[in-house]
Amino acid sequence: MKRAVLSDLIYHKIDSQKKRVVKQFSDSSDAIGYFFIDELLPLEMVSKIHAVFPKPEEMVLKKSIRQDKYVAAQMNLYNPILEEIIYAFQDNKIVELIGEICQIKEPIADEYLYAGGLSMMGHKQFLNPHLDNSHDKDRDRWRVLNLLYYVTPDWNEEYGGNLELWPDGLKKDQITVHSKFNRLVVMVTHNKSLHSVSPILHNGFRCCISNYYFSKKPVFAEDEFRVTSFRGRPENKFTDAILKMDTFLRMNLRKIFKKGIKENPHVYKK
Repeated sequence: MKRAVLSDLIYHKIDSQKKRVVKQFSDSSDAIGYFFIDELLPLEMVSKIHAVFPKPEEMVLKKSIRQDKYVAAQMNLYNPILEEIIYAFQDNKIVELIGEICQIKEPIADEYLYAGGLSMMGHKQFLNPHLDNSHDKDRDRWRVLNLLYYVTPDWNEEYGGNLELWPDGLKKDQITVHSKFNRLVVMVTHNKSLHSVSPILHNGFRCCISNYYFSKKPVFAEDEFRVTSFRGRPENKFTDAILKMDTFLRMNLRKIFKKGIKENPHVYKK
């Protein structure tokens, strides 16, 4: 399970479906461009990746009105297989191929896994609708692509924990992308790429491997700096009002403290 072997398998799988995913991304690119690849890796490999996923108590719990999930980025604390698969997605040939599919010039992988790495969600956990923050940890590069690789066997769509895209805002129906076992989802991130993860309705854990790609330029020229900007789900009006105020306050704080009051701990400190 070396990253060179993994990256070759990933590259050839994506390349073999290039024509289909180019169309899938192009058809959705006027709003929130995305594509997905199923059966990304051989079954025995992805099953082994899932088998060594850390337990909840070995991860960081992020629980608030915004979200409720477990995350991990300090990869040397976990089974080496997990670091190998995460960095396999950062192989130059894969970064360039995905950039070509998504019409992103010169995408750059993030070795520090800022807001990336591992995530896991169990019963009743959720991630409210939000826009990802616009930059990397040093505020030098624009966040442009989000890669999500789902590795929980037999995860049915009705279990929840699915990616939701809101291309027309919260007043219109969302697009639901099933967090299916062995599925890679790639979505573009910009000032209008509102997305969420539906609440988990199952007594189990949905496990995900995440990477972000950055660029020297934003997806759209009109994109502006933003903090991670949360909203409430359409049925939660009160939560929505609180979260909009929360974003307003944090945005104004960042006008004073350009890189925040304290360093975001969600990075891989090598």
